[in-house]
Amino acid sequence: MADSTHPPEVDRVAASRKAVAARRARASLKRDIATRVVTPQEVMRRASADPASPAGTMRVPEFLTAIPAIGEGKRDRVLAQLGISPVKRVGGLGVRQRRALSAWLDDRLPEPRPRADRSRLIVLAGPTAVGKGTVAAHVKEHHPEILLSVSATTRPPRPGEVEGEHYFFVDDAGFDEMVASDALLEHATVHNKYRYGTPRAPIEEALAAGRTVLLEIDLQGARQVRAADPSATLVFLLPPSWDELVHRLVGRGTEDDEERARRLRTAKVELAAQAEFDYRVVNDSVPRAAAEVATLAQ
Repeated sequence: MADSTHPPEVDRVAASRKAVAARRARASLKRDIATRVVTPQEVMRRASADPASPAGTMRVPEFLTAIPAIGEGKRDRVLAQLGISPVKRVGGLGVRQRRALSAWLDDRLPEPRPRADRSRLIVLAGPTAVGKGTVAAHVKEHHPEILLSVSATTRPPRPGEVEGEHYFFVDDAGFDEMVASDALLEHATVHNKYRYGTPRAPIEEALAAGRTVLLEIDLQGARQVRAADPSATLVFLLPPSWDELVHRLVGRGTEDDEERARRLRTAKVELAAQAEFDYRVVNDSVPRAAAEVATLAQ
């Protein structure tokens, strides 16, 4: 007869694996919070919807210290101020505590609010390796009414890239001439290496004809477009997680170790700028993300 006080070995192994998986999921979520892939408010929403989720089972002190610029001292002050026990989990907060913590977050770390009006000039930007080009290409293929701008670059072509379709490939002298003649709507040096820019004439012609234009550019370029045309609609493309962004960058295999490390550092800085944008779209599925971007152009 089995001893009911000692679960079978297979049950203990399964429980151990489940516990390890849960810890890894919470650790991954903390990285997402720290790198701003998800907002603290989004974590609160997930915890409220499913207290058994990684967000819901995370202890409040861990949650707070995962937020950039919140150390242990500030964490403890917040817990005392809001009357939240250090042993509380985010998904186990009472209604009053949840409202108090949400209000504290909204006051100090407000989420971007969508604009009331949208321009026909749509700017898609985001961190390196997030898939901006893939999403933009999907929009081009399935929404021909939207003109996808073709950028000029001093970067050499990658395998499969076609002149005039993916980029206009120019040398430094040619790029200098475009800058000098004000032929570019925006331009920037990316990763301290190559220059990219958006030819102005095709954009102005398309907008004058009543078409919607999609620009797939980097953060520096997006800021220049916003300065030149404050009405432009800025869309920030997010990865589904920080771990997935790292996987995409390493898996692409087009950069060496030094370049990948530099791009990851850059990605963290770029993610921190998402509050400057009007909308955020998560690239968890290219067709879904492209459809959401296309909807913003309507």
